[in-house]
Amino acid sequence: MTPRLRVVPSTTPNYVAFARSTVLVMAATLFSSILGFGREVVNAKYFGTSAGMDAFLAAATIPTILFGIFNGALVSALVPVFSELVARGDDESAMRLASTIFNVLFIALTAFAVLGWIFAPSFVPYVAHGFPSKQLAQTVTMTRWLMPSVVATSLAGVVSAMLNARHRFSASAIQGIAINFVTIATVLWFERGMGIYALVLGTALGLGAQLLVQIPTALRLRLYRPVIDFRHPALAKVWSMLGPIVVGSAAGQLAIFFDRNFASTLTPGYIAGMNYATKLVGFPQQIFAAAIATVIFPLLASQFASSNRLGIKRSVVMGLRLVNFVTIPSVVGLIVLGRSLIAALFERGAFGTTATDLCAGLLPYSAIGLVGLAASIVLTRCCFACKETRWTIAISVFAVVLNVVLSLIWLGPLGARGLLLANSVSQWVAAVMLFALVWRLVHGLDWKTVLVSAIRIGICSFIMGAALKWIGSLGAHAGAPLSARAWYLAAEVAIGGFVFVGASRVLGVEELGIALKLILRKFEGRVPSPPENREAPIA
Repeated sequence: MTPRLRVVPSTTPNYVAFARSTVLVMAATLFSSILGFGREVVNAKYFGTSAGMDAFLAAATIPTILFGIFNGALVSALVPVFSELVARGDDESAMRLASTIFNVLFIALTAFAVLGWIFAPSFVPYVAHGFPSKQLAQTVTMTRWLMPSVVATSLAGVVSAMLNARHRFSASAIQGIAINFVTIATVLWFERGMGIYALVLGTALGLGAQLLVQIPTALRLRLYRPVIDFRHPALAKVWSMLGPIVVGSAAGQLAIFFDRNFASTLTPGYIAGMNYATKLVGFPQQIFAAAIATVIFPLLASQFASSNRLGIKRSVVMGLRLVNFVTIPSVVGLIVLGRSLIAALFERGAFGTTATDLCAGLLPYSAIGLVGLAASIVLTRCCFACKETRWTIAISVFAVVLNVVLSLIWLGPLGARGLLLANSVSQWVAAVMLFALVWRLVHGLDWKTVLVSAIRIGICSFIMGAALKWIGSLGAHAGAPLSARAWYLAAEVAIGGFVFVGASRVLGVEELGIALKLILRKFEGRVPSPPENREAPIA
């Protein structure tokens, strides 16, 4: 019999339900990531590592930064407040609050987009100061095309927060599917006539689609009201949380700005090469770590509201163990199989062997930061759920400053590799500092369990990497056709997965059994809905 979810101080949180909701988000995120890879494959085929692709990525910097700021910040600030109001049964008050924020942002961001269009020639040179004049003018035009998407991007964050607070993850999880599908379709349809601008148009339309796909669910749940209520009693609490979180999120997103600013001084193609490398590294992070963090956040917020400190400790430790299980072997796999991955996924059309060599040389420097990045996502959500913002933001700001300093030091001798290495080191430093902060917030964590988990998984990953290296040394190579490269890569991945699972069984890696058991239980029955259990942190 499936236990009913009930968050009370004396009860251990139901991790089966946690995993069920996580799997739902993971499935949508997996499909989105697959489409995202399809988008990158299409981009690589038609635009490769060209100067036009560099210009597009520079133009997309502002929308990308704002997406990271508002989606992350709004969800982090609004979910705890919404969850508290919904838990008290005050749904109408929660909806008036959400609608007020939605409407105020719509007005403010529309004005911001208009000003951004007008003043693009003034601020774009700060993003791409190393571009020649013709490429810089192209970047200004692209930026103007993308400015309207700023409104949709930010409002999508508000709708996501409303849906997540009501434990409705599916609609917000398909945002990525909408973005990638629309972008791919637009490029395929218009590339011949528009060139690189087909990608700009597709991106703008896709960013608008991420808001549209959430609107039907929000309207069906009656989550929107055409009101602006500046006297709402919870509004001050939201703004007090949102302001610092926006600052912290902005600090984290500034890494993108500095990466592209510094890389604009390098040989053309390095901005695009760094982008392809980071997209490969982001694949496991987007599917697993982000899904874990998305579902664990309302759980932690509800546990904090219920003073369930023991539940918070266990939830964080479980989240970190699952992050270890996914990211550590991913890092090893990305380093060992990097060139095969890039060749199979991207090497066609305008993306030749030179571009493959460029990206393969960059990939390890980005991959080594994956574990720290994924752990930081889970730990940051814990801090925000516990309504600790000041120190969380201070850590984010420190990480950005460290990233910039290391980038300046390593840009000369290492070039783009130095920029990615600076990112990775700063991500690890931030993860360690966030772990110490969470330790203080919850008065201790079971760090030994996390450490033992990481060591065992690390040993299994090393065995997997050694096996793949040995197979590679036998002299077998993929043929030139795409199908041959794809089959060769699939065989390598299958062998690596088999070796890792076998080693995990021998060494008694508990996370393997936990993951398999929870995924299987996901299909045994439906997740309890809110009417069954109003206090359920996950539905």
